[in-house]
Amino acid sequence: MVFKRVLGSLGVGGPVVDTVLDRGPVRPGGVVQGRVRLRGGGRARDIEHLALELIARVDAGHGGEEGAGGVAFDRLRLSGGFRLDTREHRDIPFTFHIPWETPLTELSGQPLGVVLGIRVELASAGAKDHGDPEELIVRPLPVQEAVLGALGRLGFGLVAADLRLGHIAGSGQTLPFHQEIELTPAPRYIHDMNEIAVALLTGSDGMEVVLEADKRGRPFSGASSPGKRLPGGPAAPGRHTVRHEHLDRRDWTAEVDSWIRALIEARAAHTPRAEGIASGISAGTAAGAAGGGMVAAGLGDALGNLGRLGDLEGLEGSRGLRDLRDPGHEGADQG
Repeated sequence: MVFKRVLGSLGVGGPVVDTVLDRGPVRPGGVVQGRVRLRGGGRARDIEHLALELIARVDAGHGGEEGAGGVAFDRLRLSGGFRLDTREHRDIPFTFHIPWETPLTELSGQPLGVVLGIRVELASAGAKDHGDPEELIVRPLPVQEAVLGALGRLGFGLVAADLRLGHIAGSGQTLPFHQEIELTPAPRYIHDMNEIAVALLTGSDGMEVVLEADKRGRPFSGASSPGKRLPGGPAAPGRHTVRHEHLDRRDWTAEVDSWIRALIEARAAHTPRAEGIASGISAGTAAGAAGGGMVAAGLGDALGNLGRLGDLEGLEGSRGLRDLRDPGHEGADQG
């Protein structure tokens, strides 16, 4: 995967940049390796710094409105100052450790419509320019597959997997946005909810699962503007913590089903049941759920495919995580 771009804002005859990624898909908490290739332009230049940024296209967070431009959510400085001579060729290798909360772009090989990229920033003579982003494909961790696969087997259907600005109240979220996976209800819950949203916030020790029902396109009620956290806590209904280890020792379908039942019971205890909640579900949604979950056009049968994974035997979290990082590159020089 390569992109080339003349950094035009640095003037006529500016440097040409190629970014080469050595790997394809990655997982949250893993590494992206590659190299930045620089070719000098028509005259020598003093380069002030060279950096890489992870960027994401993020919704504004209310009603699904599109935010303006990409959000940079991590950065790697590759080098300080150096001189790039006329027509000089220079390769700078990198190992970029991506955040554990990096959102997913694929489920079971099906794209989710989430756009992530890696782009180069080069500064010279007080001016900065950014290369075109190179697409980053992120697939789920074993612990994420376990939870999403259980939802698929229960009959929940995938609607969307948007990125939303803001923090989820009471969570350990560190990025300025979170991924919200919206699902239609499983047949057994068709009369209890219109829709359910799931956030999977991963870290080095495990994952926070945040569930909220009857959302229909609204952001999490605990979501806030960037930098602000609203009251709440991990003990609230719909909050669960899962570790990476020993995934094969648990009945995920039964466990996730118990989470959903507890969420419904908690809502029923605190909110009067609305008249005609079932009639508020469109006929198309009801028909889709009765058939095992409706999948939005263009998303493919991603959640359904995960639901058929089923066999987690031997998939111990520690072994699955071992493949995410290459110990030989932990101390790699970034040039």
